[in-house]
Amino acid sequence: MENLINYLLQFGPLLSPQIDLIKSKVKNLDLKKGDYFSEAGQIPQRIAFINKGILRACYYNNKGEEITKYFSDENNFAVDIHCFNLKIPSSEYVQAVTDCSLLILSREALTALLAAIDSWDEIVNKIITKGMSEKINKVSPMVAQDATTRYLEFLKESPNLANRVPLSYLASYLGITQQSLSRIRKNIS
Repeated sequence: MENLINYLLQFGPLLSPQIDLIKSKVKNLDLKKGDYFSEAGQIPQRIAFINKGILRACYYNNKGEEITKYFSDENNFAVDIHCFNLKIPSSEYVQAVTDCSLLILSREALTALLAAIDSWDEIVNKIITKGMSEKINKVSPMVAQDATTRYLEFLKESPNLANRVPLSYLASYLGITQQSLSRIRKNIS
């Protein structure tokens, strides 16, 4: 729980009673590797803060191939924020890559926090802006890079994920086949 509070405090001050209120609204959820936090076709009703483990967002393309959109690890939030905010069905799945310990805030809990904490909306907006900026900064350069460069950039940007994520998920995220990724890894080692 302290990881969540420390994370929130990076984006704005919170008084002790406000922190206690946040703690009272958070629920614990443990997922086993392979379990889904949310599924495509459903309207997201909760947000996860990852206390331990890795989640990935994925979808199926028009060929039925599973594509990994992004990974989220410890001390990060995971949700399809666009669909959560608009209350529309998501087109992506959020799945546990490893066993996960999550802290959950339901839509109702977030509404209660918004009503009770004056700075809550500002804190949430800063978190969303940071998340969007990080995703853009990761995805934009990848479009113009060759596969080896994309992999090397992933290692540089997310060294703690490289050995914790299955090669099939990593290859999908990088937009290459698992065989190509194995070749790249062999050539650079």
